[in-house]
Amino acid sequence: MSELPPAIEVLSAEQTYPNGTRALLPVDLQVAQGEFVTLLGPSGCGKSTLLKMVAGMLDPTEGRILLWRKPVRDFEAGGRRLSFVFQEATLMPWANVQTNVRLPLDLAGQARGASDARVNDALALVGLESFATHRPRELSGGMQMRVSIARGLVTQPHLLLMDEPFGALDEITRNRLDDDLLRLWQQQQLTVVFVTHSIAEAVYLSQRVVVMAARPGRVIEQVAIDEPYPRGPDFRVSQRFAEHARRLQDSLLRASGEASYS
Repeated sequence: MSELPPAIEVLSAEQTYPNGTRALLPVDLQVAQGEFVTLLGPSGCGKSTLLKMVAGMLDPTEGRILLWRKPVRDFEAGGRRLSFVFQEATLMPWANVQTNVRLPLDLAGQARGASDARVNDALALVGLESFATHRPRELSGGMQMRVSIARGLVTQPHLLLMDEPFGALDEITRNRLDDDLLRLWQQQQLTVVFVTHSIAEAVYLSQRVVVMAARPGRVIEQVAIDEPYPRGPDFRVSQRFAEHARRLQDSLLRASGEASYS
């Protein structure tokens, strides 16, 4: 049986702005199918830039990015799909939850009858099936992010890209959504690339953390989080958790030359 191809191959990809600023030095990175990888680093280190290049929203200035061995713009021809979840929920305030989740299917021209079951399934995955007729203003911030995740799942993606989706939420809600995300990752057999500037979130979620530094943006280290799933509250306060967090913090401190990281 042949080995599965990598879900993502970043091959010496870099980004230089028109004014000459090098936003991202050449990056070489592979993400295996089914892997959960987190991009960790301070603002300005190129995390979001790299994620957008993987999504095809931004072309690399140099180098290439392949998804399942195909160029980003062509890979869906092989029957695979990706979804992107942004920092903000970006919901249509005038539309109910069901309509917001259906949006990618509407844009793809899928018939309403065929899409209803997909929408209902996506809402069930995030525990919001009883809120289908609510407007975004009637939901908490955490529930709005669940709607955004459901919208990402409704296309039944193979690759889920998430750009710091829980950063604006309180810690309790954020921890709960981290647990929800891990459940969905395993249940749906997704490949996930997750952006955060939170060391604790990176340790809790990831199989591997790609540590990045700024000025210019670059990858400085890749750290395996070799801990079993499911992970719960006990893991967050364990010695192993603290050891992983210390290693990531030390990596960021070495790169920045600063005495602290926030």
